[in-house]
Amino acid sequence: MFLDWCVEAEQSFWQLLPLTPTGHGGSPYGSHSAFAGNAMLISPDGLVSDGFLPQSAIDLTPAFSDQHVELVRVAELKNRLLRESWAWFQRGASPEARLALEAFTFAPEQEIWLDDWALYSALKIRFGGIDWLRWNRELAMRDPRALSAARRELQDQVAFHKYIQFLFFRQWTRVREQAGRRRITVIGDVPIYVALDSADVWSHPGIFHLSDDGQPLAVAGVPPDYFSKTGQRWGNPLYRWDRMEADGYDWWVARLRANFRLTDVVRLDHFRGFASYWEVPSTEATAVNGRWIAGPGIAFFNGIRARLGDVPLIAEDLGDITAEVDELRTVSGLPGMHVLQFGFGDDPKNPHRPSNHVSHSVVYTGTHDNDTTVGWYEKTMGEDRERLKEWLGDDDTPIEWRMIQAAYESPAVIAMVPMQDVLGLGSEARMNVPGEGADNWTWRATPRQFLSEHALLLRRLAEATGRTR
Repeated sequence: MFLDWCVEAEQSFWQLLPLTPTGHGGSPYGSHSAFAGNAMLISPDGLVSDGFLPQSAIDLTPAFSDQHVELVRVAELKNRLLRESWAWFQRGASPEARLALEAFTFAPEQEIWLDDWALYSALKIRFGGIDWLRWNRELAMRDPRALSAARRELQDQVAFHKYIQFLFFRQWTRVREQAGRRRITVIGDVPIYVALDSADVWSHPGIFHLSDDGQPLAVAGVPPDYFSKTGQRWGNPLYRWDRMEADGYDWWVARLRANFRLTDVVRLDHFRGFASYWEVPSTEATAVNGRWIAGPGIAFFNGIRARLGDVPLIAEDLGDITAEVDELRTVSGLPGMHVLQFGFGDDPKNPHRPSNHVSHSVVYTGTHDNDTTVGWYEKTMGEDRERLKEWLGDDDTPIEWRMIQAAYESPAVIAMVPMQDVLGLGSEARMNVPGEGADNWTWRATPRQFLSEHALLLRRLAEATGRTR
């Protein structure tokens, strides 16, 4: 239904948050894997239609909130259904389905991650959900004999987690194909960092700055900025870029290749970290006392293109952007981002100001880290609001549609609008407040919200500004 609504609205692009398993607080930017798919996105109805679950298993599904995802309740339900599906599959799957699972499990593209992810997931359950650094030392440090013993002891659990990934990729491939048939380009999102408690760090410790016992020597973050007075201490381990360069960026090549199997275009989150990144001592409680360290620079993008070709990437170049970051984006040839909510201050050189937009870019009314346009406007006062009126006019048109029109009229090659803005929702629908660990990532839309009247407004704007499909 959503994809058909996009066609009705004359939309050509659909941008997603990362599709990997979510981390603390439901964040898709703190995933336990850079490669695995999020099991919570698997459709129970799809399992029934594929014959991997009986209809009776979902007949008594409880009611959930229409406005927000109830993360704990959803996880409990989905995990139960996935267990039932695995048991059902083992008992009665067709030969074709069994061959499909085997083909997925042993496909070359799964070699770098699937075995490790499945064993990591099984061990995480065995140890009560604690992070891998607190497992027994032999398993945490990947002693070969301990790993072999664990694979034998947990073979059914390991097989179950491989089955989950088979289901995710089977269903998502269909979604991607449906988007392609409608000529909708899917834009994915790759966080620059991975979580310390992830299968990636556990299975590839040599490419991260870790001590001999696996502890991070320093962690990632950003300095104090618009979003936080103490900065953001993300806690992600930092890369050993020297080692990555030496092996031709093998891990990153595999990661991007995996993402291009999911989406058509990839946005690189925190692009400025490729130019230089904020290193925070792991002993610090906030990100204030960090320092800038040179990133891999153009060598990274040259290395990626040498292996993958001229793949379509977008630079998320927000935050503390310097001439060095601008130069890297220019030399690498990546389009950057303009965010209209940042564009109405008093700096005439502000790159987000509509008059400073460039064509080789993507413009947003706001991103997942911003308030909704309605919520933002309610908090915008004084001179900023007056400048906003000068740029967008001060008629009876709702502020969200004046902002959407400004995005569509931008010279940027792509204009992206969060669904919350299309629907005219306030701060209650905000997706994320950076630096806040709770009450994020839960906003949801329901089918009845995808109205033809909204589609018609978007279509008219697309036709008026030459953004038709």
